Amino acid sequence: MSTHEEPVTYAPEQPARLRWAQHAPEVYKAMIQLDAVANQGLDPRLRELVKIRASQINHCARCLDMHSKDALAAGESVERIVQLGAWEESRHFYTEKELAALELTDAITVLTGGTSQTKSGGGFVPDEVYERAAKHFDEAELSRLIAAIAVINAWNRFGVSTRTPPGHYHPGQHK
Repeated sequence: MSTHEEPVTYAPEQPARLRWAQHAPEVYKAMIQLDAVANQGLDPRLRELVKIRASQINHCARCLDMHSKDALAAGESVERIVQLGAWEESRHFYTEKELAALELTDAITVLTGGTSQTKSGGGFVPDEVYERAAKHFDEAELSRLIAAIAVINAWNRFGVSTRTPPGHYHPGQHK
């Protein structure tokens, strides 16, 4: 029995399509500022869970890398991060407030929950989802949560469309 294992050869890293922050620095700086303002007043662990969840839905590898590392640095558990992809089946890992935030994240990120013709008068974010979140967050905190969800979705769109590679982020760095 050999104790020597063969080295693993991974696929090569795919280069970014475009380094958008270098070509549109004013947009990048505005996004950094918007992100910082949207994050104020939200619990750091909740904020990172929401960012990871939106990034899972949007398949943004760069943001998954970043926000998983930031969540760990904020004291989040590996188990709760891993379970986010199946939070509806893993509800017992999260508080009611976190579940309401995750449900709202899914609704805002996917934007297919309804139409103006729904019975509840809902629109794309169903009334029931919004009302559950409103039970757990005061209006200022709910406004910040919605802003944080919108901003991570914007970051995801930049990351996915420019194919920003994951694996190079260290907690405390800027985006």
